[in-house]
Amino acid sequence: MKKVLVLFPKDWDLYELSKPRYREAYRFYFEGFDVHRFPENLRLLTFDAPRWIDRLVDKYHALGIDGVISNNEHFGALIASIVADRLGLPGTRPHAVALAQHKYYAREVVARAVPDAAPRYTVFPYDVDSPESIGLPFPMYVKPVKATYSVLAREVGSFAQLRQHLGFSALETLIIKRLVNPFNRLARQFVDFRIDAHHMIGEEIMRGMQLNVDGIACYGRVALLGVVDCIMYPGTNAFRRFEYPSAIPASLQARIEALTARIIDAVGFDHGAFNVEFCYDPERDLLRVIELNPRLASQLADLYTRVDGTNPYALLLDLALGNTPRIERGGGRFARATSFVFRKFDGRALEREPSRAQVARLAAEQPDAKLMLYLKRGAALAREMKWLGSYRYAVLNLGGASDADLVDRYHAACRELAFEPVSV
Repeated sequence: MKKVLVLFPKDWDLYELSKPRYREAYRFYFEGFDVHRFPENLRLLTFDAPRWIDRLVDKYHALGIDGVISNNEHFGALIASIVADRLGLPGTRPHAVALAQHKYYAREVVARAVPDAAPRYTVFPYDVDSPESIGLPFPMYVKPVKATYSVLAREVGSFAQLRQHLGFSALETLIIKRLVNPFNRLARQFVDFRIDAHHMIGEEIMRGMQLNVDGIACYGRVALLGVVDCIMYPGTNAFRRFEYPSAIPASLQARIEALTARIIDAVGFDHGAFNVEFCYDPERDLLRVIELNPRLASQLADLYTRVDGTNPYALLLDLALGNTPRIERGGGRFARATSFVFRKFDGRALEREPSRAQVARLAAEQPDAKLMLYLKRGAALAREMKWLGSYRYAVLNLGGASDADLVDRYHAACRELAFEPVSV
């Protein structure tokens, strides 16, 4: 039985790794906390990342751990790479993780390696005081140098809108600093950063369809799991659903595969799971990189299992143990798979939250369906609206024998949960 350390496990991780298929082969050890959930997130106030890493290394060296994994963007991916490196275990090099997670320096790498794939961009501090110091005309798309879940990422049309967007309360300022300070302290050990994570990146607005590419690197050899189409709520940058397999032509998928390999190589990412987000403008036939994430896109992982029979978590565990993973194609139960994202844009909580009985009935009627609830009220809901521009209250992953079958199953789930369906 292999011993695997799982750092900052997400809800998708806990769901997957609790399945019976892992019990005879692995023993999992979970460490970390949920930065989005009270009262666990109070640990942010005293979290000392270097000291915590020292304790992990001592504890799991004595235990004889065999591998380390994390799909957590905030702290987990970088800390996992450092712990694996210090214990002499297979893993991604900390330098590559730090470089990929710093959106400005990752953009610099892409711009040098494949200039046509990078939009115009700039970087500025949160307290930027003049439009002249930004160096890029409005409108532009802005996002934090270090963040996740599209926090504070949006299009701004003027400097006044930007300043309003970056107007934080004392509590919000404290949360932001506590979220990025661990990265600043750890990343400077591996990369000579002139610009720390207390900055925003601005980019020219990219128009077109968004695509998500998941893949792995095994001792320098890159292989893709597939391409997922990202569908937005109309007029927003908020994800409405993710569809697999992609509807784009095979020729475009081949371009994406070649471009992904060049980017991964340029960053120095040689071992582990990753995902890359692209924007494709069909009018100009232009393919550009949005961002690179040095970890598995856990919400999308089971889409590949449903369609291809490839379990990305099994690949991740193989990589952590130094084994060579095997990617399968077309061997799953379903022809199509979608991750549906339920959002509200009016700032209000759900009038009727699904009951345990409703959730249980859905599980009985559609046993393969995976529902995640993110129900919020009060200050937590208000903060999500400010930081994300919408309230994501649920995610539902489904498979279908055809597009029509998938849509029917989606509507049946909406009726059971009393969710308002969106057009699909």
